[in-house]
Amino acid sequence: QVQLVESGGGSVQAGGSLKLSCAASGPAFGGINMAWFRQAPGKEREFVASIMWSPYYADSVKGRFTISRDSAKNTLYLQMNSLKPDDTAVYYCARSASLSTNPTNYQFWGQGTQVTVTS
Repeated sequence: QVQLVESGGGSVQAGGSLKLSCAASGPAFGGINMAWFRQAPGKEREFVASIMWSPYYADSVKGRFTISRDSAKNTLYLQMNSLKPDDTAVYYCARSASLSTNPTNYQFWGQGTQVTVTS
């Protein structure tokens, strides 16, 4: 049974940084596509970043966010720098057997962690 548990969210001023973590349990963390999505109030869930063999980013976060994984710890990370108020959302980690930016292609999801960026 795959379980994903996010942590590290909070409130930060614009320009600040946060690091999110996603602890994964279950089989085969390595060689599996892991991603971060986010959803702001009244908006659709949107792709942020993914990593399988190499990282891939949405244009809106490229150069500011860094996705990484520690297979020994079965943990996914998202380092977020130069945060903007537009980054405010609930952030979710997700797992898929294939590379995709479409949330419907992800089979497993965490419960989400709130990130609030104030101006």
